[in-house]
This record gives sequence, structure tokens and C-alpha cells, in this order.
Amino acid sequence: MTAFSEAVVGWVPPARPTGEVLQGQTVRLEHMDADQHAADLHRAYTGHDALWDYLPYGPFSSSAAYHRFCKDTASGSDPLFYVLRDQATGLCGGVASYLRITPEAGSIEVGHICLSPEIAQSRMWTEAMFLMMDWAFRAGYRRYEWKCNALNLASRRAAQRLGFSYEGIFRQAAVVKGRNRDTAWFAIIDKEWPALREAFGAWLAPSNFDAKGRQKERLSDLTRLVRAGSDPAL
Repeated sequence: MTAFSEAVVGWVPPARPTGEVLQGQTVRLEHMDADQHAADLHRAYTGHDALWDYLPYGPFSSSAAYHRFCKDTASGSDPLFYVLRDQATGLCGGVASYLRITPEAGSIEVGHICLSPEIAQSRMWTEAMFLMMDWAFRAGYRRYEWKCNALNLASRRAAQRLGFSYEGIFRQAAVVKGRNRDTAWFAIIDKEWPALREAFGAWLAPSNFDAKGRQKERLSDLTRLVRAGSDPAL
């Protein structure tokens, strides 16, 4: 007997992202503009060269070098880079991008994430990830991907905390900076998003934080029951 997969009824391939501003409570995501953002980002990254260990570029020795990278590489439509701006201070402190954007398959990936300590240790980057996910699923994407170097356990932990399900390791997937890269794959699908969106809403609520900004409930506890697969390395 022939087996058939589930029919996808009424689905229409979504539009590609265009870089519209994504506004949150603590963070504002702006489409990368080298002239507007590069100098401030380089300031935030200076002295933190380890941020570039698992990225295929960087570190950058000068603001001019980073500006050139932003101009040449980070100003296109795929990857489409967003800059994370702190709502409280107005300063830029990180980037993330949509990439491998495939509307005909309903698939989109988040990556090129590089966060200064001032962003990484705050609520802002979690809210930024929520805003990017929410845009993608509202637009009609069916699959939202996260991929990272399999050795990058911090990234693998972050994916799982955010509700991504572990899907496996692609061995010898690339050569990056002269070294082998095995790639860990994670994804969220549209059927999981309503429950995850509720989890993010509960975690981001002001009532989830005390007067010193400390969380009362962990996001990983809220997303754990939604994930279809856990990372065995963690």
C-alpha cells in the first residue's frame, strides 16, 4: 500500500522579508545600514574577539574594516541582517539575520548571530529572537531553522532554550577558517509556534521579573514541553 504524506491545503508561499522595523519592549530591530550602524556595533564588539570564534568572518581590527564588511556582506537581502538596538540607551549591541530564505518551501533560517556582552546578558536578545520568529510565522513560513557549529555548545543550548527541536548533526558540512565544521540542526515548525508564542509571552511579561530584573520562571522550562526533540549533548 502506498503511503502519502500529509496534504498541505490552502498554503501559499510567503513573502520574503524586506527589513521592516521589528519593535519590542526592550529592543528595536533595524535593517542593517553600514553608515548608520557599523561604528556603534564595532564599539560594542571591541575587546571581545571570542565572539567571532564560530563565525566565518571576524574579528575586525578597526571600525573601518567592520564598516567594509557591513557594506559588502551584511547589507543584502539574503542574508538579511538586523541590528539590535537597546531601547533604553539607544545603542546598538548585536546583529542577527534571516538567511537561506526559501519561500517556495516555506523555510527560513536565523543566523549570523553576534551579540555583545551588554546584549547577551539581557532580556533584549531573547525578545529579538521572538520578534524574528513571530514575523516569520505570521508571514506564513512553515519551518524556522537554527544551525550552528556542533562544537558550539552555547549556541546549541540557546537553540534549545528558545524552543528549537534538535534534528541531528550534518558531518563535515563545511570548512570554516581552515577547520572542519560539523553542523547541528534545529528547527521550529508552524504547528509548534502557537504554544511557543504563549511561552515567550509569559517569559517576557514584566511580571516574570523582580525589581532587580531577575527572572522568576525560566524560558527553557516553558519551552521544554513543546520541543519535539532534545539535544543529547546537553
